[in-house]
Amino acid sequence: MKRIGLMLALLLAGLAPVWGQVSVEVRLDQDQFLPGEAMPLTVRITNRSGQTLGLGAEEDWLTFTVEAQDGQVVPKLGDTPVAGRFLLESSKVAVKHVDVAPFFSFGQPGHYSFVATVRIPGWDHDLTSQPKSFDIIEGAKLWERDFGVPRASGSTNGMPEVRRYMLQQANYIRGQLRLYLRVMDTSGKVLRVLPIGGLLSFSRPEPQLDKLSNLHVLYQSGPHTFMYTEYTPDGELLARQYYEYVNARPHLRLDEEGNISVAGGVRRQTGNDFPPAPPTISENTPATSAPPAVVDGKAKKP
Repeated sequence: MKRIGLMLALLLAGLAPVWGQVSVEVRLDQDQFLPGEAMPLTVRITNRSGQTLGLGAEEDWLTFTVEAQDGQVVPKLGDTPVAGRFLLESSKVAVKHVDVAPFFSFGQPGHYSFVATVRIPGWDHDLTSQPKSFDIIEGAKLWERDFGVPRASGSTNGMPEVRRYMLQQANYIRGQLRLYLRVMDTSGKVLRVLPIGGLLSFSRPEPQLDKLSNLHVLYQSGPHTFMYTEYTPDGELLARQYYEYVNARPHLRLDEEGNISVAGGVRRQTGNDFPPAPPTISENTPATSAPPAVVDGKAKKP
């Protein structure tokens, strides 16, 4: 009996270093989320085992569990899709990006933690990551508006699909305020939750809808800076620009055709603009630095 126990101990001692040479790490770009907000999670699998690992052949090779602060396991709404076979050579790192928010039911704001588990075929030991903590925080409603989703071009009449825009503010890291956009259907089902940007405590966002039901939002993001954004009914970002309060305060203007623009203030181009601002060409740039022209698919020197 002692001999069997000794052999088992030696076997485990031989396997433990192999397990230790394959590590799993979970990363989040932020530590706080509103309910329904996307949670883009990154899993890094590092292989230092000295052998090539075949991963992804089974649908459940990479799984996630979430626990609340009181130890309760958060119910799953479905399995996270991370299938796809690949080989991970020794000394290499595999990176998987997954939005896990749609697959878990976060009932209440609170403190939670993610754990990722990797199952390697032929090994009788699963690999788990260290817990990665995060918080689900509450948001205060600032404004909401129901709207009809435009029908396809050429369509007339017919009952429109009705959705709802909602602007919320939430206390972010170290007391910073952040403005969020929530897009829902009339039943309250969340379609998108998007962070718009940092918000001053005294700022009062100015939202308006144009003729396409796109949402335009202008608000003060700094002592003299205003941020302007435009979103589609699906929550897709169309524009992000910055304006400074110079002589006149920036404000939204609706023309007779139902188009919205920013009036007043002075626009300042930044690296955070969307679409990105085109690069400026210096007057001192020599003409020979211009890219070659393309004629009939062939490059020609200017």
